[in-house]
Parts: sequence; structure tokens; C-alpha cells
Amino acid sequence: MSDRSAIEQLQLARLQHLLALVADEDNAFQRGRVPCTVESLAAYVASVPLTTKQELAEDRESHPPFGSNLTFPLESYTRYCQTSGTHGDPLPWLDTTESWQAMLDCWKRVYQAAGLESACERVFFAFSFGPFLGFWTAFEAASQLGFLAIPGGGMRSEARLKTMQRFEVTVLCGTPTYALRLGAIAKDMGLQFPKLKALLVAGEPGGSVPEVRVRLQELWGSHVHVGDHHGLTETGPVSYQDPQKPGHLCVMEDAFFAEVLDRESGKEVADGELGELVLTTLRRTACPLFRYRTGDLVRKRLQPGLSLEGGIIGRIDDMVLVRGVNVYPSAVEGVVRRFPEIVEYRVWQTTMDQMAELRVEIEAAAEQPGLEDRLQAALWDQFQLRIPVTQCAPGTLPVQEFKAKRWVRA
Repeated sequence: MSDRSAIEQLQLARLQHLLALVADEDNAFQRGRVPCTVESLAAYVASVPLTTKQELAEDRESHPPFGSNLTFPLESYTRYCQTSGTHGDPLPWLDTTESWQAMLDCWKRVYQAAGLESACERVFFAFSFGPFLGFWTAFEAASQLGFLAIPGGGMRSEARLKTMQRFEVTVLCGTPTYALRLGAIAKDMGLQFPKLKALLVAGEPGGSVPEVRVRLQELWGSHVHVGDHHGLTETGPVSYQDPQKPGHLCVMEDAFFAEVLDRESGKEVADGELGELVLTTLRRTACPLFRYRTGDLVRKRLQPGLSLEGGIIGRIDDMVLVRGVNVYPSAVEGVVRRFPEIVEYRVWQTTMDQMAELRVEIEAAAEQPGLEDRLQAALWDQFQLRIPVTQCAPGTLPVQEFKAKRWVRA
């Protein structure tokens, strides 16, 4: 939609339907938290409290095993998934067939925004296919679009690459970290993928980090489209990359009412400012969330649809204040990826005299004299901080394949 008022009218209509449904079905978790109806989006924001992940976790502990945020009787639910556990213990999540389909419809738009609409697409999923939601929704949405969906679970990296080559895969889905690793292994193996035209990456901020995008195209080919997107198990797919503006994620506002709030005041930030993304699910009615604090730091852009400039800049909890400078993991990765010799890295966060300190370990395919000094200089230029860098022997650092956990708090 191109008109802001039309977007908000649709959001209000869907919100009113959701509130009425939750009230009629007597969703126990939402009882007393949300009204039966609202007259406007402003009235909704003013009257409904924010929802936190901690509240969801406590609800599941109080009402095991699935919690009480269920709009329908338990026998109506057909799909189980769980959060990745990146931040806290994994949370179980249930969906009805209808709510699951609402998420698949959102995933289809991720593909379509990347220009993937032909039934001849062959999509390879470099995932383990555990209970994490993103694997399954991506796979099933591809199937519904008529794509050949090829699962890559239970394979080593070399086997995945050979499978991709054998079946002339056109699209690779995975995390930015694993796409980088596969590209490096493919280069070492001398493999070529002439039919590959798109990398769809998510799970980490890297897909919207310019240096990561450049490195991915260096490995896979300058003609290969790098498409970022994002979502959460709690909400489903939320955004897709703006086809005209790489590094901008368009929020699917017909499926979500999104707010970008200042952490201190709790008020909506102005256009162009940073804030926390807060989401209300408008179509995933089986386990609805009202004003859910995602913990994602984003930069708000209205044009007139809502987009997130720079993608997901970082997790609010992951920001580190180092001698007065705010440092986000995505910013550090952006500097590291300027050096193609670096195949892996790890950041150690320590506390000295009640102050946070960082140091970086790097690994190259073969030892590179002077690489530490060059990276340390680049980090100084970026942050005006002296961040010590040491080089490890090849094969020393952990291999990252799913959501990378490169930051270690010691």
C-alpha cells in the first residue's frame, strides 16, 4: 500500500477483529490485558501494556507445557515449534492450520520481493531442520509457490555443496554466517554454481551489513542477489528486503502493527531515529501477541510504508558500552568483514575496574603476518577505541553454522 491512512485503516480493522476473537474465545493469557475493542490505533497504544518475553516464559512455567496464550482449544492446534534459545531457554509455540498459513503467506512475500516467482526455482535449505520455526515456514512456503524445495538437514557442508551443484540450485537459504562458510568451502573445492541467482539470509544482522553483502558476492558471484529478511518464532516472518534499497527491510504492515519506541520514554520515535521494534500480530491469531517487545534495535523510516534502515541493527541487550562508546556486534562484524583473509572471529567481553573491555580473536586460512595490526587499526578508525586483536592458528575457533555465537562474556 502506498497511502499511510489506508495502511492504518486496514491495521485497525484487523486489530479490532483480533481483539473480538480473543475475547470471544476467552484467551486466558490475554484476559484482562487487552480490551474487547478499540476505536483507534492511538487508543490501543494508550490502553494496552507492553508484553515481554519474560512474561511469556513465566506463563509457560505456570501453565506447562504450552502456556495459556492459546486462543482456541488445544485440539485445534496442529503445529509445534520453539524459539532458538539464543536469548534464554527455548519457548514452545503452537499454531493452528490457519495461523500457520498466515505465516506462509508472509514468507511468500520474502521470495517474491527477491524476484523469485517462477516455478522453475530450486531452493536449497542449508538448515538442520530442528524445531525452529524459520526452517519449516521457509520450506513450506517455497513448496506452495511451486518451487522445488530441497532440504539440507543432516549433511556436512561439502555434501550440501555437492547437492547444490548436482541439482543446479538457483536459491540458497541460510544464515549469513553459514552462507559465508559455504562460499569459502566451495571456493576451496573449486565448485561453480552457474544457476545460482539468490542468497536469502536471516537469523543474524549480517544480511543488511554492507561489508557482509560484499563478501557474500565475492564468494558466490557479483550477479547473485543477497536478500535479507527477518522474523521471530513468536511472530513469524516480519519483513523483507526492499527490492529498490538493499539494507532496508520493509515491514509487512498488513500482518503486523509495528511501533518503534524509545527505550527510556516508551514513546514512538521520530522518522530516522533508533528505537526498539514492538510488534502486534494481526493475522497469527492462534497465539497472538499484543505490543510485544522484540528486543531488536532498528532505525525507523516511513516512506509511507514502514521500513527498517540498516535492517536489524542489533539486539538491545547485546549493546556494550565501552569507555563511553556504544558498540553493537553488527558494527564489529562490518569491520571484520572488510578483511577477506579472516575466515572466523570471536569477541571476548570482559569487565575490568567495573568497565567493559573487548578483545578480538581472528583466524585466517593460513597465518597472515600483520593482519592483527591492520584489523586493530580499522577498529580504531570505526570506534576510536583500542581493541586488542590476536590471531589464532587455523582451525582453532569454533565453526558457526546456525545463529552465530561469536561474543563471549568472560
